[in-house]
Amino acid sequence: MSAVDRDTWLRRTKQGNAADDAGAVVRAWRASNKQNQTAVASLLGITQQNLSQIEKGTRPVSLELRRKLVELLGIAPEDLGLSSGQARSFIASDDASPHIAFSRFQWRNQRRWLNQHRSELAQLAVNLYPAEYRVPRTPLISHPEWVAAGPVELSTLNLTLSEQPHPVVVDGSESETEPVRPLRVGTTHFERYTSVIKHLDPPTLFESRPSYRLLSADLVTNKFEFGLAAYFDKLDVSEALGHELARACMDKGIPTDPAQLRGQLPFRDLIGDPFDPARRAIIPAITTLTIRLRRYPAEPSFLLHWRDPAKVATAAGVYDVIPAGEFQPSSVALWDRTNDFDIWRNIVREYSEELLGEPEFDGTRTQPIDYDNWSLYRELTQARQDGSVGAFFLGTGMDALTLAATMLTVVVIDDDVFERVFGDAVRYNDEGEIVAVGGGTPTEGIPFTAECVDRMLSSEPMASPGAACLALAWKHRDQLLGF
Repeated sequence: MSAVDRDTWLRRTKQGNAADDAGAVVRAWRASNKQNQTAVASLLGITQQNLSQIEKGTRPVSLELRRKLVELLGIAPEDLGLSSGQARSFIASDDASPHIAFSRFQWRNQRRWLNQHRSELAQLAVNLYPAEYRVPRTPLISHPEWVAAGPVELSTLNLTLSEQPHPVVVDGSESETEPVRPLRVGTTHFERYTSVIKHLDPPTLFESRPSYRLLSADLVTNKFEFGLAAYFDKLDVSEALGHELARACMDKGIPTDPAQLRGQLPFRDLIGDPFDPARRAIIPAITTLTIRLRRYPAEPSFLLHWRDPAKVATAAGVYDVIPAGEFQPSSVALWDRTNDFDIWRNIVREYSEELLGEPEFDGTRTQPIDYDNWSLYRELTQARQDGSVGAFFLGTGMDALTLAATMLTVVVIDDDVFERVFGDAVRYNDEGEIVAVGGGTPTEGIPFTAECVDRMLSSEPMASPGAACLALAWKHRDQLLGF
C-alpha cells in the first residue's frame, strides 16, 4: 500500500463516524491491494454480485459480514463504522490505535499473500543459492553431503542424542525481522514471529513442543547427532524468512531474476550459511513418500495430501506426500525424549494420525508409548522384517523459501499389507485432505508413473520436501520398487 493510501487509512480511522461507508472502505481496500471482486467475495463467502452491490452502497452490510471484514481482511473495525464496544468484541483493545491496526492489517495481508504463493516463492528462492545446493526439479536445497547416493535402509542409521544446551547465533528476534513483526502495543513490535501468528492468525494446530535439533550429519558413516529445541524455535526463523520474501515481492510481483531482490532480504542475509547447525536451530521434520505396490497390472501408487491453510501453520495451501510431521517426542515427559527418538517410530505415529484418524500424540499422556504392544507399530515392523515393507532414507534438505529442514524418507508397502493396515484410511484429517485420482478412495492414491510425477513436479503447487521425496524416489525407483 502506498504512503498516500496509508495516510488515507489513518485519517479515516481517526475520523470514526465519518468512516461509516463500509462499501467504500472495502472498495478502497481492494484497490489498494490489487484484489478483484471475485477473489474477495470468495474469501468472504458471498457472491461477486453481492459484493458489487455492497461497494456501490445499494446493499446493507450486516454485523456478521463486518466481522468477516475485520477478521479476514484485517480492516480496522472503526473503518466499518463499528462502535468501540463492537470493535472490542472483534479484536484486542490494543488494536484501537490506528497505527497498530494498520501495522497488523499489512501483516495479515502479507501473510495471506505468502500462503497463496508459497510454491512460486519457493521456486524463486531456490535460485538464491548456488546450483550445487539445489535438488533437481524441486525447490529444495541440500548440502551435497546430505543427500544419499541411493536409498539407505532406515535400520542402518545411527542416531545419538545430546541433552546439553547448544546456543544459537540467530533466533528470529533480531532487528532484521522487525519488518515482519507488526506492532504489539504502542511502538513495540511482537517479540517473535510465532507470537504474531498466535495473536493474529492462529491455525487449528499451533503449539510449541519439544523437538529434536540436528547438530551434525555424516552419510559416510550414517551417523546423526541431535540435540533438543522447541518447535517455535524453528518457526520464528523459517516463517519470518518466508514472510520477508513475500513482503519483498508482493507489490511489484515475483521477479524472474532473483538479483532484483538484492538488499531487500536482510534476515536471509543474516542467516548466512543455511547448513551451519551452530548458527541457528535446524529442527528437521520427517517427510515420507508412501508407495503402494499394487497388484499387477495396476501401477504402483503414492499417497498425496492437500494441506489446508486453515489448519496448518506451515506448507499451507499446497500438496505434500503423506505422512509428514515434526521429528519430536510424543509428549513433554522426560522419558519420551529417548523412547521416541527413532525415525521409524515417528513415521508410524504419523501414519496413525494422518491416515487412520487416530488422536494426535499431543503431549497429554503420562505414560510412554509401549511400541512393542501397539498393534499398528507391531504389524508394520513385522512386515519390515518379513520383507513386505521397506523403509528408506534419502537425505536431508531444506525448503528454499523458509530454510525449514526435512529428513526425506520413503516407505514401500506390499498391496496385501497396505490393504490390511490402511484399508480404512480417512479422507480428511487434522491437517487437510488425502486426495486420489478421479476422487477415488484415499488409499488408491496417485499412479507412480512418469506422467503423474512430472505433473506434480512441474504443474502443481507442491511442498518442497514432498517434491524432493517424489523426485528422488523416481530417480531411484528401480531400487525402491524391487527392495
